[in-house]
Amino acid sequence: MKFRFESHEPEVYRRKARLISVAMAAQLIVLGMLFAQLLTRTFGSSLWLNALGVLLGLVATSLVFAALRERPWMREMRYVWQLKHHLSRVSGYLPALRRGVAEHNHVALGILSFYHQGMAQLAELNGRTLDDDSELIAEREQLRQQRERLGLPLEVGGYDTEDLAAFKRG
Repeated sequence: MKFRFESHEPEVYRRKARLISVAMAAQLIVLGMLFAQLLTRTFGSSLWLNALGVLLGLVATSLVFAALRERPWMREMRYVWQLKHHLSRVSGYLPALRRGVAEHNHVALGILSFYHQGMAQLAELNGRTLDDDSELIAEREQLRQQRERLGLPLEVGGYDTEDLAAFKRG
């Protein structure tokens, strides 16, 4: 499976993320209270029934969210979730990828470049700056120089998830 970078407006993403977060939190509160009231009226007042009402509210909110996830207006959110998933997956392989880059492995170079480019895009979409970690900055610059030396484009378009199988996790 291949994951490709997409271009999204950070302001649009942040506005939608805030709106969806508020809507889901409000829905959770309303449904949690509704289920809790129904349970306590039916079976009597109990802390456990209130907790069960909140849990049922969470399940109902999750189901609504799952049903709406594929809607076109959720495109930016879906993309960011996928990006985070892939970055998290790649982060488990960072030591092996760094060894691969040191051994001039082009696949490792591409995946590690994807990781840094993805982290930069995620920071931009969230309106944050990348950490000022000098080691990461140095690694980004080293990757850029290595790609330039090899005549490769400075940016990657994504990565093939199957390529990670060639590396040992951790």
